[in-house]
Amino acid sequence: MDIKKLKEEILFSGKIYNPSIKEIMDYQETRKALVNEYNNTSNDENGFKRRKELIKEMFASSGEGCYIEPPFHANFGGENVFLGSDIYVNFNLTLVDDGPIYIGDKTMIGPNVTIATASHPISPSLREKGLQYNLKVTIGRNVWLGANTVVLPGITIGDNSIIGAGSVVTKDIPSNVIAVGNPCKVLRSINKDDDIYYNHKKKIEII
Repeated sequence: MDIKKLKEEILFSGKIYNPSIKEIMDYQETRKALVNEYNNTSNDENGFKRRKELIKEMFASSGEGCYIEPPFHANFGGENVFLGSDIYVNFNLTLVDDGPIYIGDKTMIGPNVTIATASHPISPSLREKGLQYNLKVTIGRNVWLGANTVVLPGITIGDNSIIGAGSVVTKDIPSNVIAVGNPCKVLRSINKDDDIYYNHKKKIEII
């Protein structure tokens, strides 16, 4: 089975399947080799150059100015992840990218964030067989995911929204809000005052 057919008929279908079939396992191993190379690059000019090249090679698409602090982890090595431009990712991102993940321009991702597309049936008899299904995750433009955030399968987060540190996002989050908690809930809307004040009503003065 070719990779395009594998994605259309199994990985991206939303249907329950066996992730241990040979075609899937073999392809995953080839993709993980790229992640290992990325995580072992050096912190010098050559290492940063190679990271830039690998981001273009690993991910389904990526705009300019994307950077990921190593180490990061990805089931399919970013194969099913679509990055916008000017995205910054801090240490220890985990991408369960069995299904598609879309991340918009200017998004910031804090340390130890997990974005998962893979899920498993509730039925004990199906779970003990190791079966799973995948649901698309969409993260909008200019989103900030705080440290230790977990985004579950099938979630959409709207443009400009902030997800507070330690949140578990179990339902869609609209645009232009601050949301926090487990389960993650909207705390308030982002408003005009946020262009004037920061951090408990301190006036913004950029040095």
